Amino acid sequence: MANKSNGHAATAPATNGVAIAQAATVELRQKDKKPLKKKKYEPELLRLQTELVKLSAWVKHRGLRVVALFEGRDAAGKGGAIKRITEAISPRLCRVAALTAPTERERTQWYFQRYVAHLPAAGEIVLFDRSWYNRAGVERVMGFCSEEDYREFLRSTPEFERMLLRSGIIVIKYWFSVSDEAQERRFQERNHSPIKRWKLSPMDLESRKRWVEYSKAKDEMFKFTDMQDTPWWVVQADDKRRARLNCLKHFLSCVPYEDLTPQPVELPARQQDASYVRPPMAAQRFVPNHL
Repeated sequence: MANKSNGHAATAPATNGVAIAQAATVELRQKDKKPLKKKKYEPELLRLQTELVKLSAWVKHRGLRVVALFEGRDAAGKGGAIKRITEAISPRLCRVAALTAPTERERTQWYFQRYVAHLPAAGEIVLFDRSWYNRAGVERVMGFCSEEDYREFLRSTPEFERMLLRSGIIVIKYWFSVSDEAQERRFQERNHSPIKRWKLSPMDLESRKRWVEYSKAKDEMFKFTDMQDTPWWVVQADDKRRARLNCLKHFLSCVPYEDLTPQPVELPARQQDASYVRPPMAAQRFVPNHL
């Protein structure tokens, strides 16, 4: 976990120029790479997912609490990365928080209140598929919050996240960065696929028309919330496979863990009882073969 800062965020903190320069260098370097081949991707994915199982066992063993935020453009690949994490870890140890639009009652609450309800208990990992940063993105661009609410969010968020850190929660923030060309290609793919078309929500379509506004909102958000103690980690996501591997590898590096994999056990003999007779198959209803 990053070292904590004593600075206040009533005004914009100093920009982390080194981190921004590093992110730009990584982005340029990755744009020069060819898409990662499946034969390289799948073995490495399996290796990283095996490590995720070890990490989750350590989180449970030590009673750690881990929160990871996944933010970024529509169709940037956040959901794919989350899926690769959750499919490896027991749902009793790792869960996804993907909140819908707030209810009328929730709109009258403290802004962070409904997110606090989804924070992890000891031994849990929670992945936020979008998070409290909705206020700095879609709510800001679409006018769903007032200017006063937005400015208060920028002041409050660094302090809120420091509160989480002081309580012992590990906080990791990811921004999935995708070029307009890659996003356009994915939107077209979704539009022509009957099993993906449902992903094209009215907000997704509106984001196409407001690309620059969303870019400005993201830049402003980073200026106030890319803190030393809760930094943003940018995932260059034009190549989905490479983005997933990079995200999983980095996630593993954020939580030091030890391998608690148990040794193979000797399986006991199955119970035998010659007097037991199974019911006839004709008395049961079976799902018919499809093919």
